Amino acid sequence: MLQFQPPGFGHKVIHTSLGAMVYYTQTTAPWSIADAEDLPPLLFLHNFGGGASAYEWSKVYPAFADSHHILAPDLIGWGESAHPIWDYQIRDYLNAIAQFINQTCRQPVTVVASSLTAALAIRLAITQPELFQDLYLVCPAGFDDFGQGVARRLPLPLINTPLIDNLIYAVGAENEFAVRNFLQSFLFAKPERVSSEMVQAYLTSAQQPNAKFAGLAFLRGDLYFDLSLYIQQLKIPTVFFWGEKAQFTNIKLGRRLANLNPDFIRAFVAIANTGILPHLEMPEVFIGLLQKYLK
Repeated sequence: MLQFQPPGFGHKVIHTSLGAMVYYTQTTAPWSIADAEDLPPLLFLHNFGGGASAYEWSKVYPAFADSHHILAPDLIGWGESAHPIWDYQIRDYLNAIAQFINQTCRQPVTVVASSLTAALAIRLAITQPELFQDLYLVCPAGFDDFGQGVARRLPLPLINTPLIDNLIYAVGAENEFAVRNFLQSFLFAKPERVSSEMVQAYLTSAQQPNAKFAGLAFLRGDLYFDLSLYIQQLKIPTVFFWGEKAQFTNIKLGRRLANLNPDFIRAFVAIANTGILPHLEMPEVFIGLLQKYLK
């Protein structure tokens, strides 16, 4: 996955209870790296779903590499990080993210995260607020919010059937046509914005050995929860960004969640003509917005 990183970014590794976690950070020119780890930490957490990885944020974090220590991990089960054969649960990711922060950050961290991972960041910020400075979250959702689960496209018996589950993952995530169709039809508002590089990055991640275990855990709904039951407990300053044409978790859901905690969710920013990944679909717009609120 290093081949999809911006110039000057290399990878490093930390070890979690579930295995090695690869992360990307500024390592060479054009960035001044002598004191990079003394800069304020800025952690980018990618979404879940077939082929997900830190690549999702790679068009955004170079804009902040001169002022922040960039940390962009591939979460366990995704990208180049360890892919244990495992029954992935919510607690696994809460633990892994906490372990990552503890091992890489010398001070409370600013987190930029998307979708279900953004919702996990909220839960972790509630239980371990000392780890966090502030949160900038794109379409945060637990996918079972207000008791209204996101409809699964396939019945659970099929997903859990040996050999059939392999076929589902192979057909749905391990070929170029499926990856391109998923990005164009479900994640982006404008299909023409999906580039060949994006397709190859997602495909490379999806084809890692044992990648199906994390992918199927997400597809089954093993990682879903009702964010509305937690969000009122959040006491870390937070900004929500939401693609106006986001599928699965639409903007009405976002406003409803934000309204549950107006004291700490200090802004709700709608981004026109984008889907659930505005930072990948229109990175120049997202960079400008994030710079505004970081200041």
